[in-house]
Amino acid sequence: MKTSDFDYYLPEELIAQTPVEPRDSSRLLVYDRTTDSVSHEHFYDIKKYLKKGDVLVRNNTRVLPARMFAFTPNGGRVEVLLLKRFNLNEWEVLVKPGKKAKPGAKLVLSEELSLEVLSTIEESGSRRVKFIYDGVFEDIISRIGEMPLPPYITEKLKDKERYQTVYAKVDGSAAAPTAGLHFTPELIEEIKAMGVEIVDVLLHVGLGTFRPVKSDDILSHHMHSEYYEIDEVACQKINKAKKEGRRVIAVGTTSVRTLESASDENGFVKPVKANTEIFIYPSYKFKCVDALITNFHLPKSTLIMLVSALSTREKVLELYNLAVSEKYRFFSFGDSMLVL
Repeated sequence: MKTSDFDYYLPEELIAQTPVEPRDSSRLLVYDRTTDSVSHEHFYDIKKYLKKGDVLVRNNTRVLPARMFAFTPNGGRVEVLLLKRFNLNEWEVLVKPGKKAKPGAKLVLSEELSLEVLSTIEESGSRRVKFIYDGVFEDIISRIGEMPLPPYITEKLKDKERYQTVYAKVDGSAAAPTAGLHFTPELIEEIKAMGVEIVDVLLHVGLGTFRPVKSDDILSHHMHSEYYEIDEVACQKINKAKKEGRRVIAVGTTSVRTLESASDENGFVKPVKANTEIFIYPSYKFKCVDALITNFHLPKSTLIMLVSALSTREKVLELYNLAVSEKYRFFSFGDSMLVL
């Protein structure tokens, strides 16, 4: 299967630059695989497609304001982007320009924070660095950091919280699990009142989610690694639903990756804290996930490949072309799709 098989035409004006208000007023394309039917709704209408006993699984990761600027001893300016934490003080970071961040280099980010470059991570070209600071690291970066918005968003975000889900809890992501951005606290309470069970899992989203597939053959693509967790309570709720034949609906591709990574062949999940490199594409047989809430993804990305695995490549591209003709808004701040 070729990467080019997952390409589609997207007019630039359909790439959403800002989020809509309120969150749940975004549009929702609903595709029912059983009847092969399409409906056009708003996100607040999602209640019509949920039922008592459904389990809605969401990713409660929180995006770090991970984009910062540092200065070399000579006054050169360097962009630093947090990618992954190794321990209390050491991180994997992306540095631009990389030539100013050779091993041994010391960079100053603020009066409170500096770093030393320890090594180059050859596979990705990123750096392992050690941060030096007084105080609480998270508090410092919340003051000096910016949200690491995707490269296709060119407008500056006025409110950092609009790139967080309303249920974001655990710091660690370099990007938002964007399918969850459509939920409001009020909508969540209405869904709970219907008898829908909401379960939290964790996957820290890495920047690899934005990286294009560079190989011509998708099987030659090496999937990026992301840290994930499912606790005992979440497993009990999900497994009970599977035993009783109730639907498990994933909020976003990151929740899909978490559930499918933790599942056995019968769709039952076990408590786990690990890294996953799972790559889901057409012909994959889902074990745990029955339905998906997702945004519209980049052409030729691993994310559109994952969505295609729920149906067929041809059908998903047909839905995407329909969304383009209906002028849906695409990508992180865009509209959403429900695949049942």
